Amino acid sequence: MSLSIKKLLPFLGWFPLSRETLKADLFAGLTVALVLVPQSMAYAQLAGLPAYYGLYAAFLPVMVASLWGSSSQLGTGPVAVVSLLTASALAPLAVPGSEQFIALAILMALLVGTIQLTLGIFKLGVIVNFLSHPVIVGFTNAAAMIIGLSQVNKLLGVSMSRSESFIVDIWGVMTQAGDTHLPTLAMGVVAILLIWSARKWAPRLPGVLIAVVVTSVASWALHFERNAYGTIEQIADQELKALVTRQAEANRRIDNANKVVAVTAAEARQAHKIRGDHSVEAVTRDAILETTRISVEIFEMEAAELKKSLRSVQVVRAMDDQGRFVGIYAASRLPAGWQDDGATYHVRGVKDGGFKLVGGGDVIGKIPEGLPSLKMPTLNWEMIKSLIGAALVISLVGFMEAISIAKAIAAKIKEKVDPNQELIGQGLANIVGAATQAFPVSGSFSRSAVNFNAGARTGMSAVFTGLIVLLTLLFLTPLLYFLPQAALAAVIIMAVVGLINFGAIKHAWLVNKHDGIASVVTFVSTLAFAPHLDKGIMVGAGLALVLYLYRTMTPRVAILGRYRDGTLRDVKVNNLPASDIVTAVRFDGRLYFANVSYFEDAILEAVAANPEAPYLLVVCDGINEIDASGEEVIHHLVERLHENGVILLFSGFKKQVLDVIRATGLSKTIGEECFFATSDQALEKIYAEVTINVDAQDALRPIPRALAVPPTRPALVADAGYD
Repeated sequence: MSLSIKKLLPFLGWFPLSRETLKADLFAGLTVALVLVPQSMAYAQLAGLPAYYGLYAAFLPVMVASLWGSSSQLGTGPVAVVSLLTASALAPLAVPGSEQFIALAILMALLVGTIQLTLGIFKLGVIVNFLSHPVIVGFTNAAAMIIGLSQVNKLLGVSMSRSESFIVDIWGVMTQAGDTHLPTLAMGVVAILLIWSARKWAPRLPGVLIAVVVTSVASWALHFERNAYGTIEQIADQELKALVTRQAEANRRIDNANKVVAVTAAEARQAHKIRGDHSVEAVTRDAILETTRISVEIFEMEAAELKKSLRSVQVVRAMDDQGRFVGIYAASRLPAGWQDDGATYHVRGVKDGGFKLVGGGDVIGKIPEGLPSLKMPTLNWEMIKSLIGAALVISLVGFMEAISIAKAIAAKIKEKVDPNQELIGQGLANIVGAATQAFPVSGSFSRSAVNFNAGARTGMSAVFTGLIVLLTLLFLTPLLYFLPQAALAAVIIMAVVGLINFGAIKHAWLVNKHDGIASVVTFVSTLAFAPHLDKGIMVGAGLALVLYLYRTMTPRVAILGRYRDGTLRDVKVNNLPASDIVTAVRFDGRLYFANVSYFEDAILEAVAANPEAPYLLVVCDGINEIDASGEEVIHHLVERLHENGVILLFSGFKKQVLDVIRATGLSKTIGEECFFATSDQALEKIYAEVTINVDAQDALRPIPRALAVPPTRPALVADAGYD
């Protein structure tokens, strides 16, 4: 098989498959599918989409990523962090769960896939290094906490608003703790206990699947869902009718105002682009936009108060003596002689004159049977511009998660992972996913570990996983109807608990204080900016780059002296005397535009501190790179010191640095005799010159101890080669 074909179709390297390999991959694929099906639905809801869109994302993207990736063990599909990033990016643009929101999520998958595929084709996988490990650690800890807290309302069976402040939303959930629906809480707690028990006592068992099956059966057997639907016209209780009517009107105003916000925001962007930031049209649109947003906040506050009032009212569906429905009443005001249908309800989801009567817990409900439609998302340039920044963040964060998992497993099985090929695989997976109604996907740590522990040998296991999801879409969706939402919340919570690792932040702090600061700031800013998580990670990434530049602007500079074992060491650290013949300085860092002034000042300070020494030796072992500014400052220093009678010598230049100096002609200006492979060679040359040029009286004076060459040290060849 030619190398080009294998690069184009990497999955051909799996073949031929032995019977044992095929059997192992089939078992692993089935095991992963048992975890993937419930997880994918949970992550779809985390992304703000109906649960069944998770199954779409768990079908073809899983197989495509494996076929064109480089890892034989990586399990791709919906993951918690990417799902949350998707929701946070789209929430300001559309109402979660709406048709527009779904269309944007699919478009986001296309943009993410295109970015990843482009990076992979042009071998730009190194761009992910702009997100340092400490930044990712801080972000992951914060995201995991946000994900877990975002599911608390589903465990309690209460509502959760979506505003510009996640902390405010969570506080709103906490204030409803007294309205907890106990059967819902019981379902969630049982699911958590089952998953935890399986992990602790029987890790080979599919704990997630067990929890889903047990809670679904219990939901069906106990009639966990007791819901009905009604209209405002069916409410016979006038006081209740007035309250529901006010709620419907408040919701209508919110919807209308949000539509105005979306239109005005687009018009404002257009005005800024065409007319300029200070034009009358741009300023007017900005004012209208801000006023409308304030109106939305006021309407939402009013709706929240009305919703709180409705939650406290238990309602019933009244029946006459013939068992016919006659109207909806508050339970406390049911007319004498009439009976209810045996259940009490709460009014939820008031919209357009209709509402839902919730008498039990929330379940997944009906899932459309069959395969997703095959069509590419509609391309809208304005929407693309709104999403491209978040798409870039999701692309990088998603790929970093995938490649770190792939490398960790590859190290165990001694397999090579190609980051650029993995980018191609992840990119194609998201593009194909966009064509099949999926939201952005990435590599999953938990499912990759399940795949590995189940004995998968090739990427064929992921193909089997996708085929099992296909069977689920075609034949098994009716079995998922009674799955409690609380159980899906438990699945998500248990999946992200393992992502919380404050020890990693502490470790980053111990390694380098700047890394620790970047990690902590990323963690805090991600929590503060939630639900806009992309802002948190951008703040962290920007700070990490600034701190890196700060470190490289002031690298360590050491004045060296001869230690008793003959080595050159820092005179301050080891309390060594200065030499009156030569000053030796070591510069530990690349020499470039940001630190040339610091380098020059350090050299001149060293000369000023030891004015009697006629020689200055710069030990360059720590200089790995030099740019035009660095070359220029060396040229300037040589001329300046020469005018003051100081001879400047260099030792230990790396080949790449010496190549630059020779290419610019600086080596000829300075003189090739001023460059040495090692500091020992330079010092021998210096003392040889001193010995030749001093008179007899000076020759008898002992060489200063600071840099004297020990008599037992063997002579070195002066023209030794450079590395």
